[in-house]
Amino acid sequence: MKQKFNVTGMTCSACSAHVEKAVRQVEGVDSVSVNLLGNSMLVEYGGKTGPEQIIQAVTDAGYGASLPGPAGKAAPAARPADAMEEELAGMKRRFLTSLVFLAPLFYIAMGHMMGWPLPALFHQPSNALVVAFLQFLLTLPILYLNRNYFFTGFKTLWHRAPNMDSLIAVGSIAAVIYGVFAIYQIGYGLGHGDMARVEQYHMDLYFESAGMILTLITLGKFLETRSKGKTSQAISRLMDLAPKTATVLRDGAEAEIPVEEVRVGDRVAVRPGQSIPVDGVIVEGSSAVDESALTGESLPVDKGPGDEVFSGTVNQFGSFEMEAARVGEDSSIQRMIRLVQSADAGKAKIVGLADRWATWIVAAALASAALTWLLSGQVIRAVTILVVFCPCALVLATPTAIMAAIGNATRHSFLVREGDALERLAQVGKAAFDKTGTLTRGVPEVTAVRSLSPGVTEEQVYAWLARAELGSEHPLGKAVVRGWQAAGGGTPAPAEDFEALPGRGLRAVLDGHTVLAGSEALLEEAGAALPPAARAEAEGFLAQGCTLIYLAVDGAPAGFCALADTVRGEAAAMLRALSAEGVSPVLLTGDNENAAAHIARALSIREYRAGCLPEDKLNWIDRAQQAGVRICMVGDGINDAPALKRAFVGIAMGGVGSDIAVDAADIVLVNDRVEELPHLLALSRRMMTTIRLNLAFSMALNLVAIVLAMTGVLNPVVGALVHNAGSVLVILNSALLLKWRRKS
Repeated sequence: MKQKFNVTGMTCSACSAHVEKAVRQVEGVDSVSVNLLGNSMLVEYGGKTGPEQIIQAVTDAGYGASLPGPAGKAAPAARPADAMEEELAGMKRRFLTSLVFLAPLFYIAMGHMMGWPLPALFHQPSNALVVAFLQFLLTLPILYLNRNYFFTGFKTLWHRAPNMDSLIAVGSIAAVIYGVFAIYQIGYGLGHGDMARVEQYHMDLYFESAGMILTLITLGKFLETRSKGKTSQAISRLMDLAPKTATVLRDGAEAEIPVEEVRVGDRVAVRPGQSIPVDGVIVEGSSAVDESALTGESLPVDKGPGDEVFSGTVNQFGSFEMEAARVGEDSSIQRMIRLVQSADAGKAKIVGLADRWATWIVAAALASAALTWLLSGQVIRAVTILVVFCPCALVLATPTAIMAAIGNATRHSFLVREGDALERLAQVGKAAFDKTGTLTRGVPEVTAVRSLSPGVTEEQVYAWLARAELGSEHPLGKAVVRGWQAAGGGTPAPAEDFEALPGRGLRAVLDGHTVLAGSEALLEEAGAALPPAARAEAEGFLAQGCTLIYLAVDGAPAGFCALADTVRGEAAAMLRALSAEGVSPVLLTGDNENAAAHIARALSIREYRAGCLPEDKLNWIDRAQQAGVRICMVGDGINDAPALKRAFVGIAMGGVGSDIAVDAADIVLVNDRVEELPHLLALSRRMMTTIRLNLAFSMALNLVAIVLAMTGVLNPVVGALVHNAGSVLVILNSALLLKWRRKS
């Protein structure tokens, strides 16, 4: 069976990996997937294994676990974004308060080294104890505010699974302990007139290192929590999209009931503008339905008796009655919500380089300190090793590079919502694109007008269609009018009479002539069937993915208008640039085979999938990533939300995209300039190179400092300078990313 568990105490990807390892070792467990962002875990197990054994395994690993609800039942649905607000507010308060105390602490500690102006009392050896104690007092609130890192760090260290929190906890507490020892030495020196001792330890305080590390980590956690909250908004918006009530026909009367009470077989009435509450089949009436929530296609779909309709889609024009077929958790909108909720669980989580190395770094530092103490008998040397080891440069190596890269991305109209999104983007092998609104403009345009009557010109056909469609609310009709005006036709004269025919087209009277505009079926009903030659020409446009509006005048076919979603002018060059970076483009669209094939040929895309529903895109991404290919998904519609979350990296079009897609994505392209995507990819890879250089440098610096401290060569003052110089060099190297530009 499959069972979901809540997991507490996880702070990083190393934590989730440790939980997975612990649960996987339980007898009877077949698979386990931990969702760090959702603080949850999905376990498949069998045999005599029960939830108690799994919870115990997590507890033994140093974390907490519980079932989602009483007796393992799912808890009532709640808006996930609301649950993040309190945590986010707490993180923000801790960071800002820590910063208030860190600023004066850092200024006092480093002012004499950097030549900053300080009052005379800070320079007088006789006041060394006051200065040292002041630094200690400024550090205490920072330690208290960020005490959770010590709880987590030492807990994971105790369970032999240290992570970055362990690294921070050991290094910062060592700095504080040594600082307290230095205060004692300063006091002893002042009391006994030993000013050499005072001078030595006055310059040998590391309180600012502990404060800086804890404050920076708090900032990182705040940004991470904010990203988590933004991600959960996609689910909240989908919940808002789901209809709350339905109009059901019972005993010959209409009754409005909660959508949860609709049963299979119920007859449901749907009015214009309403969201369809459940999945079903139309039994009476016709209309045009906006299915963009499912397919991503902006054009409404004509529906009539016998056609299937889906929950969460919007009825546009006509009224109809339907028979409920799939209700409750089985409806399309609820399946979409579940897809988005589960997408993160299957998303590959990158384990940070610092987390991967944390075990060995902590072990090396502790072993070095212990060995030095045993061999030299000098506790001071051992503590000095831990202080020097305090990983300021290591902590700064990754976040400074990421922040600089994010700053660069922002200048190129990208909003990076997930902290490790650029890190993941550097590893993608394929980029999957939605069609409508991503590679195309998402708006139908007139591409051709054809006359089917010898006495009628194409311009006359276009004019008749524009006049007839002037009163239409249909997106295709509006596109015809807009195209006529753009071609210089001006505002068309209104029809003398107008009647919308939902699901089929319209009827109008123009200058005494009866005009029909709409589907081929509408013309056939009126006895104006297309001749074979005209049908062959029309099929040629249909094969290119066009949508056709047919025109009949006084019962005779007169012509047709072809409309299509046009390709973005910059799309082809962008795809070629991505291919040059080693990333293969793939087209995933809810449109028909003809339209998909036409776009793929126009953009030289070798791989494409047509007729994709949200679960189809999700399944394709799953199969690709299980085969070892990391996917970047680029989309804009509600239907793309599950795929955007499941993909290794999700990029949403912010200008034309839905709010739900934007909330589900890791990165948002604010102004829809797709030509910037190759720069973002190259930037992510440059960032990873910078991070590796930073980490290698900081670790080498720590290693050298530890060796020098072990041998007693490293002077405390010089050690402090080296310690802080390393941090500065890491920051400067990361800052180079701010103005980096991809070479064309």
